[in-house]
Amino acid sequence: MRALCFNVSLFTASLPINYTTLIHSYCNCSSSPSFPIDNGRFRLRITTTRRRNSKSELFLGDEEEVEAEENEKFSSIAEKTSRAMRMKRSKGVFDTEEEEEEEDDSSMLLSLSVKPDRNMALLDDYEMEELDFVPENPNHRSGYVAVLGKPNVGKSTLSNQMVGQKLSIVTDKPQTTRHRVLGICSGPEHQMILYDTPGVIEKKMHKLDSMMMKNVRSAAVNADCVLVVVDACKVPAKIDEVLEEGVGDLKYKVPTLLVLNKKDLIKPGEIAKRLEWYEKFTDVDEVIPVSAKYGHGVEDVKDWILSKLPLGPAYYPKDIASEHPERFFVAEIVREKIFLQYRNEVPYACQVNVVSYKTRPNAKDFIQVEVIVERNTQKIILIGKEGKALKLLATAARLDIEDFLQKKVFLEVEVKVKENWRQNEGLLKDYGYGGHIQAL
Repeated sequence: MRALCFNVSLFTASLPINYTTLIHSYCNCSSSPSFPIDNGRFRLRITTTRRRNSKSELFLGDEEEVEAEENEKFSSIAEKTSRAMRMKRSKGVFDTEEEEEEEDDSSMLLSLSVKPDRNMALLDDYEMEELDFVPENPNHRSGYVAVLGKPNVGKSTLSNQMVGQKLSIVTDKPQTTRHRVLGICSGPEHQMILYDTPGVIEKKMHKLDSMMMKNVRSAAVNADCVLVVVDACKVPAKIDEVLEEGVGDLKYKVPTLLVLNKKDLIKPGEIAKRLEWYEKFTDVDEVIPVSAKYGHGVEDVKDWILSKLPLGPAYYPKDIASEHPERFFVAEIVREKIFLQYRNEVPYACQVNVVSYKTRPNAKDFIQVEVIVERNTQKIILIGKEGKALKLLATAARLDIEDFLQKKVFLEVEVKVKENWRQNEGLLKDYGYGGHIQAL
């Protein structure tokens, strides 16, 4: 490390002060650092060769490449990451560099399996002030709620209604939800953290299906209570399979509510019969009929949840609806439009990744998206004749993305072929199906 510091000192005279201090701090030499080398979410690597840092997008190396405007970028990034680290200890965030120091392309990952620590005593006075921390309310309740059920029963619609905004994509096709989507519903005296999960499936055709079901199980592990959503339009059936897939590994009984959704589509007399059947033949604490689409009965569900959540402070700031990054929702919006525009197997063979997301103060934000398919024939269908189908897809997605972000964007969509990606465990983990997603 001392040798590295000596090498870079040959050109530190012309570096901005932030860079010089950081280099000495990283090398642990006698120079007194004024900038922390590790704030939990952001670490800059210095090398003697030209190297692009994946998180800061700065080039450090040759003297002529360090320009004055980079100092401005650095300050902006440091300010953002300082804000991001405020909840580090209360979130399941891991820096892979701590485990693998030699990995240059390591990235920040947000765990979807680790329950955050809400011990606010770990925060110092400054962090508490930044979080608008208030003394603990003895009547405040907070906790996690796993939303389980078979495909296409309305889990995502119910979750969106409870949170108060659209976080999970919704289509009339089964198995639209692939990831476990975290939504936060907060009030003055409560905070409900909802895990909207993929639909429980019996037949697992791909490795993707198996990994999705694993995510369903890990959601229930963290849950303080469970909602099992069923379709009121279908003949009543036992929910053993859903409970086994969701909470079968738990050694203790989790409070469970059966939500009888789509009550607006059947007669009141039929609702009463179904309520009686589920109360008699299922092992749940209560059954509540709702219409998630129109919000009927949703407040009753909230009241039940609040009666089961433990007393305690909030896990997250009250003004956020999710801890997923914006790029996650951008990819989900594009995937929703694929489900709505194309039929048969094509939507299920598609994976959407946000390759680049650049905020531009004097122009539209630039978003580059790739759509992964398994076969060239699927690529041809997605693009369409003279690219018309892809243009239609990009336009519909862009309008929804702009509505979600409340800003204008330039959206670029590219279709790529990766054969059998749904069977490739390595790719699936990269795409976020291994229980972690990109945090930044």
